[in-house]
Amino acid sequence: MDLYTKTTLECSKLITEHYSTSFTLGIKTLDKKFHLPIYAIYGFVRYADEIVDTFHGFDKKALLARFKADTYTAIEEGVSLNPVLHSFQMIVNQYKIDHELIEAFLHSMEMDLYFADYNQDGYEEYIYGSAEVVGLMCLRVFCDGNSEQYDALKADAKRLGSAFQKVNFLRDIKSDFQERGRTYFPNVNFQNFTLADKKAIEDDIQADFDAALRGIMALPKEAKGGVYLAYKYYLRLFDKIKNCPASRIQNERIRVPDFQKMVLLASTYLKLRLNVL
Repeated sequence: MDLYTKTTLECSKLITEHYSTSFTLGIKTLDKKFHLPIYAIYGFVRYADEIVDTFHGFDKKALLARFKADTYTAIEEGVSLNPVLHSFQMIVNQYKIDHELIEAFLHSMEMDLYFADYNQDGYEEYIYGSAEVVGLMCLRVFCDGNSEQYDALKADAKRLGSAFQKVNFLRDIKSDFQERGRTYFPNVNFQNFTLADKKAIEDDIQADFDAALRGIMALPKEAKGGVYLAYKYYLRLFDKIKNCPASRIQNERIRVPDFQKMVLLASTYLKLRLNVL
């Protein structure tokens, strides 16, 4: 069983490495004891998201419902033949991740099957389930049983997840709107996306980033470097987006080049070594 569990965790690691170089770099900057648990969380949320975003030509509703049922069965039984779900259930049970967080995440994935335009309430509900709860799952791991610490950092962790997701929305406007017909930002017409619209969204994101940094600085040292690196990466991406006209982000997916990611990694590692982070 130990070999099977190790293999499933390595599967989640492989998924993370193939889907996101930025998150892989962030995870590697964490203390080694956190690597596999965070890979397990990422693998779970990545595959659920893949169902609704890329499994075209298949019955997404049925596939997601089966994935959801299999998730809860795995958590209850403590085992799954699906390697992604087996590694995830182990982390859920080991770190006592709240089932409400899992339910909220899967509900947001379901929302992507039914909603194309979001009002303010739906927008906030979607961001909570798709991003904020993922940050809270990771926070459970980082706090490693310290409930008092978790409660103190919970609000700021949600703001970090919110900032990341909103930056993703801006970066992915072209694919979300033109290819999937989705409009996440409420009261925004992407057929007439103005500089004022973009600025209002950016001000909201900046407020999330400002609140999140306070929480990052209060994280356990073993987790701080990796989360700070992810924060710096998204802040760099956000800065690039802010410097682009509204028309450009509607037609191009803005990204941070790999060499800049490596510079951020080196800078973060140096700050950790010098104990100035």
